[in-house]
Amino acid sequence: MRMTTLGRTGLAVSNLCLGSMQFGWTAGEADSVRVLDAFAEAGGNFIDTADIYSRWSPGNAGGVSEEIIGRWMKQRGTRERLVVATKVRGEMWRGADGEGLGRAHIERAVEDSLRRLQVETIDLYQCHWADESTPIAETLATFGALIKSGKVRFIGASNYSAEQLGEALRVADEGALPRFATLQPHHNLVHRSEYEAGLAALCAQEGMGVVPYSPLAAGFLSGKYRRGQPLPKSQRAARVKQHMNDAGFAAIDALDAVATAHGATVAAAALAWELTRPAMTAPIIGANTPEQLADLLPASELQLTAEEIEALDAASAAF
Repeated sequence: MRMTTLGRTGLAVSNLCLGSMQFGWTAGEADSVRVLDAFAEAGGNFIDTADIYSRWSPGNAGGVSEEIIGRWMKQRGTRERLVVATKVRGEMWRGADGEGLGRAHIERAVEDSLRRLQVETIDLYQCHWADESTPIAETLATFGALIKSGKVRFIGASNYSAEQLGEALRVADEGALPRFATLQPHHNLVHRSEYEAGLAALCAQEGMGVVPYSPLAAGFLSGKYRRGQPLPKSQRAARVKQHMNDAGFAAIDALDAVATAHGATVAAAALAWELTRPAMTAPIIGANTPEQLADLLPASELQLTAEEIEALDAASAAF
């Protein structure tokens, strides 16, 4: 698997990041461990999770994904060669400090994540989304204390607008506070403008690592959704309906052509296109089984031609 540098952090990471939202939700622990093993064996070293994964699943109180990853790292002895990212912001307990990006919540949440992951340091600690009720200076100062104590190495943002990210960087520079080193935006072939309209240029200008989530549009870009065919059985099928129109299927047609030319899966072609975008470091991929993961991993080495990139850009220009 190809390696790259995560923004200006100096961290060497695989150019595909393994997401873990499905751990303890659509994938039980045994399957999650098989996926983790397969990713590591393929040379992957970048793993993304969040404390709230996956509270929406019945019987899941949150923290389950972190716990599975923590037990796996302990059992396999893999911690030292991994870059582990997690997130803070969502509600994890009742009370005034039960959620958000205020000092009290972050200080408690980071201890919980460290315990569940069974690590002494979180490599990349990310704001899951912005907290407009808390001054960004308070959030960054809290992160600064965690970095100084050795509990966190670098910080990042997720789901921030260009305005929110720009303000955070300005406050960090003016107050000598730690800067966000990465951004985790929603971006894929059929969801482009949210990132490309303003965030892409800002991230490139600031040397930030970009780790996009949902690069396969909840599975729509995997190739299993086709014109005139019923929705496949999937926890995420309902989210895909918005893409099942002429414009969405035109993007699939363009991906089909690229995938066929390279002897690759449609999903791998979509991920390879993602890696051609400005400042992109490592799309976040998810899999319930090693077999699903195997369809995605070739994207790490797949090099698209300028003509193929142009064709995919044109097919997805409406998004």
